[in-house]
Amino acid sequence: MKVLRLTTKLQLTLAALAFALTTGCASSTSVVVEADFPTVVYEPRDIRAAVVFEPAFREYIAQPTADVLIDIGGAQVDLLSNAFDGLFEQVEYPASREAVDPDTELVIVPSVQQVQMSTPSDSYLNVYEVWIKYSLDIETGDGVPVDSWFMPAYGKTPDSLLLSRSKAIREAALIALRDAGAKLLLDFYRIPAIYGWMQQEGRLEEADSS
Repeated sequence: MKVLRLTTKLQLTLAALAFALTTGCASSTSVVVEADFPTVVYEPRDIRAAVVFEPAFREYIAQPTADVLIDIGGAQVDLLSNAFDGLFEQVEYPASREAVDPDTELVIVPSVQQVQMSTPSDSYLNVYEVWIKYSLDIETGDGVPVDSWFMPAYGKTPDSLLLSRSKAIREAALIALRDAGAKLLLDFYRIPAIYGWMQQEGRLEEADSS
C-alpha cells in the first residue's frame, strides 16, 4: 500500500510538472485527496460479489480545468471498497475481470466518466464545488450484462474564506467522494436491473425483510 501511495504521488508530481510546462501557468494547483474512511455499519445481502478496480481507476487523476489536477484514485478505491463491504456478505477485489472466481454472482467494474469543478470566480459564490460522474458496469459471474449504472456525486465547501485554493478543492472533492459512498449504499438495491436480477435469483424475500 505504501509503495502504491508513493507511486501515485510520483505520478501526480510528474503529471503536474508536465501540464504546468504545457500550459505555462504559474498558478496551477495539484492536490491529492486522502482520508481514513470509517467502516460502514450496514446490513449486507448474502451475495457473492467481485469488484474490479482497474489500474486507470486506482490511479485516476482528474483534470477538471486547465490548471487543476486532483488525484482521487486511492481515496475512491478506499471509500468504495468500504461501501461494497457493507453491501455484500462476500466481496472480493481481484486485479482483473479474468481473475474473478467462477462462483461469483455479481461482477462490478467502476469507472470515472467525468470530473467537473466550479470556483468562486465561476459561480460568484464563496464556495468550491466538485462533481464526479461514475459508471458501474455490472454483470453476472458468467458474463451476462445486468446494467451500466450512472452514479453522480457532488461536494462543495461550506465556505472558502478560510481555505486556500488547494485545501478548498481537496475538501470539495472529499465531500463528493463521501456522497458517492452514501449513494452507493442507499441506491444500489433500488436499481431496477438489480431488483430484476434479485427477483430472478429468488432474493427478494431477503431484500423485503431488511
